[in-house]
Order: sequence, then C-alpha cells, then structure tokens
Amino acid sequence: MKKYMLITLLFFSSSCSKWLDVKPQDGIIRDNYWQNKEQLKAAVIGCYSSLLNNWLVTELFAWGELRADMVNSTLNTTVDEVNIMQANILATNTYTSWAGVYSTINYCNTVIGYAAKVMQTDKTLTQEALDGYLAEAHGLRALMYFYLLRTFGEVPLQLKATDSDNSLDQLEKSTQDQVYAQILDDLSFAETHALETYGSTAQDKGRLTRYGIYTLEADVYLWNEKYDKCIEACDKVINSGRYGLMDGSVQSQWFNNVFYMGNSAESIFEFQFDAQQLNPFYSMFIVSANRFIGASRVMDEIYGIDLTDATKKDIRGDGGSIRATDQMIWKFAGATGGATPVARGATDSWAHWFVYRYADILLLKAEALAWVERGPEALDLVSTIRTRAGAIDATSESPDPNSAIDVSNYILNERAREFAFEGKRWFDILRHAQRDHYAHLSIMLDMVAMTAPGNMQQSIINKYRDVRSHYLPINQYELQADKKLVQNPYYQ
Repeated sequence: MKKYMLITLLFFSSSCSKWLDVKPQDGIIRDNYWQNKEQLKAAVIGCYSSLLNNWLVTELFAWGELRADMVNSTLNTTVDEVNIMQANILATNTYTSWAGVYSTINYCNTVIGYAAKVMQTDKTLTQEALDGYLAEAHGLRALMYFYLLRTFGEVPLQLKATDSDNSLDQLEKSTQDQVYAQILDDLSFAETHALETYGSTAQDKGRLTRYGIYTLEADVYLWNEKYDKCIEACDKVINSGRYGLMDGSVQSQWFNNVFYMGNSAESIFEFQFDAQQLNPFYSMFIVSANRFIGASRVMDEIYGIDLTDATKKDIRGDGGSIRATDQMIWKFAGATGGATPVARGATDSWAHWFVYRYADILLLKAEALAWVERGPEALDLVSTIRTRAGAIDATSESPDPNSAIDVSNYILNERAREFAFEGKRWFDILRHAQRDHYAHLSIMLDMVAMTAPGNMQQSIINKYRDVRSHYLPINQYELQADKKLVQNPYYQ
C-alpha cells in the first residue's frame, strides 16, 4: 500500500490553552486512513499546521515587503534578500521557490479528494459536517493560490493530491485569468458551506470561518476591480457584528491585545504560532542578528512626528509597528508596546502571522467605495481607522471626495500605516499601479524614485516600466523538475 506524507494534528481537550498540537505524525497509510470523522478533522487541521512551516511565513513576508518601501537591509541580510530589494532577481534566488505554498495546497487537495470516503465507513459523519471541512480546504487553497497569483502571475493549477507534499505533476502554467477563476470557484463553495464558528476564540481566529472567507473574497474582488462585489463581501463581515477595532487609547494595552497575544476582537484569520512552534521572525528582527529593519521613512514620513506636541503620536508607529530608536520591526519582535517597550525573548517568539484583521475589511471597502463614486463614505472609514490609532495631523490628507484616484491614494498611505510589515505593502502598491490596465504605474515608479539607492534608481525604474517584471521568476529547480513549465516572460 502506498504511503502518503500527511501531517495530522489533534485537538487538545477543552482545558488546554491551544487547540493545535504542532507535533506531526507522518507516514499515514492513505488506503487505511480515511475511516472516521476524527481522522478527517485531524487531516483538516493538518492543512493549517502546514502554514507554520518556518520557510513559508518567511517567504510571505519577503514577497509582500522586500520590493516595497518600508524595509531596509542590515549587515545580516542575505544576498538573495538584498537582490530582491534591489530588483536583481534571478531564477536561482531561494525566494522564488513556491514549494511551501504548494505543500499547503497539496494538503488541501488531499482533504478535497479523500474526505468523502469517510462517509462510507463512518455513518455518524453528516453531509453538513463533511461540507464544512471541505469548505476549509477550499478556502485555504484559494488563499494559497491568491498569494501565488499576486507573486508569480501565471502558475500551475494543481487540483489533485500528489504522492509528496511538495511535488507537482508535470503541468503547464495556467493563465492569470484561469488562476483567478479557480480561486473564485473555491471561494464559492467555501462561502456556502463554511461554519460561522468552531466553538472557541482560538479556533475561530486560526481556522477559516465563513467571515474569513468573505474577507478573502473582498480582497480577491478588489484585486480584480470588482468593486461592488468587494463592498458586498465587506458588508457581510461588518454586519455580522462579530468584529471591531480594539481600543487604542492606551497603546501598551492595544499592542498587547492585538499583536503580542494575538486573536483579538479585530482578528479575522491568523497563523497560530505558539511555544511549541515558534515564529522565525525572532531571528529576522531581533537586534543582535536582525536581517531587516524598518526604513527611516517609516517614522519620518509614514507615521510622522508631531513637532508641536511630543505627547501626540500614532500608536501604530513608535512602540507599535517599529521601535524608533533603532528601527527594529516591533510588531513581531516586541513583547510590550508604549513608552517603555520590551522585546520578546527567544522562547516567546510566537507572534502570529496576521492574514486579515477587521481594519482590513474597513480599508478594502473604503478603496472599493472610492472607485464607485462614493468617496465621502470611503473617507469616513479612513477617519474611523485614524481616530482609533490617534494618527497625527501631519499625516492627514484632504483628497477631493469626487476624485477616485486621490481618495484611493490616501487609502494606500493609510494602509501603509495600518499594516506595516504584515506582508501587504508590495501587493498594495502593485494593485494600485495595475488598476485600469496600468493607468497608475507612476505610483510604483514614484516609490522607486523615493527609496532606491541613487546609483540604482534609474535601473530599477526601467525594470519596473516593463510590467512583466512585477512578478517573480519561476525557480530554476521547478523548471528542471517540470519540463512543461515555461519561464515567466520577463526572465526568459
């Protein structure tokens, strides 16, 4: 009988603090495995466990931040990382590997392909419960393909389980339209069948609920300029009453709730790192060995400093996302925020990876509103975000409510403040630049002009003028392993 590598994770009893046991049990025999609903449940949790792979979350950070304007290198930054930051990206760069993402996709494919077998041997498994598990697998697969779509453009659509968690069949690339259509197809099933709650806060934040699916749908629709659909999806989350912005009147309490502990009232979906499975960001951001720091412009320009009143500050800035004294990326490395911040120790480097927070819903909706001639409503949502954060007057803008591009650019700036270092900045820049068939490419080129080293500025600008360069090349290993793959056009 064929063995299949499948991570299975068991639920702790209700008395335990974590619902996810991150110790894998490999070597499950496929033919003997899909026998009861407990095994099915464990297989679904295994899909989420695969997200905790150290390389995957590092890659998601790199894909979403290194080509943008909020991160600087240090003496510890690797050559591959520096090359991405300088738009000198080759197919041999380790960050062009998509193996970690396809590994999660493969776990999802396994559930989708084999879950129905359980109903043949466990008569206590209902169709409704089966569909709920399948909804999670479809939703998580959609999220993974959404990362691939925005990072590589054209990628293979692997929709059935393979015999190894990180290998693909010999497949050609699918077009961006085909990948996008598959994402929507997965989300359509997930929206219909996903549960509203799994019975505990940790599970509701660490698994895809129906509201997590709506949030992902909103993001996907906005990417493809389906503004009315984006607004509709956002409203489903807003009208649920299940989420809200955490009070920001005391920065230290806000930081502790949202970022140090995680799973706050504004959390929609987070990767659930814990003491048994630490987040690799400690070694990436802690001062003694940090590979990345915040760019100097983060405090100077993005959050700003109130020169008339030193007590006024944006809680998302110093002591929130960044430590101003040394530019440490504080959101993942800090244990406390506020006036006297303390860094995490090596044993408590379990900061979650924040996929979606309620602030995302408000700003996704605001951006969509701007492009359907509802600018005043969009600006009201931005005001809500800024009021919670105590944003200072220096970063306030007064765009013409009737100018979609002006309002949208203001929202782009606000997203930089709200989601600093959460792996969103490059994708935000790219989404704005490519809108209306790259009518706003200047947004990306202006970013390069402001942040690139002087001796490289023109070279990087010239590269980004070719919109094919906005996607990464396919890794050399993948091209060798799959003879049907063709390198992305810019890198041929």
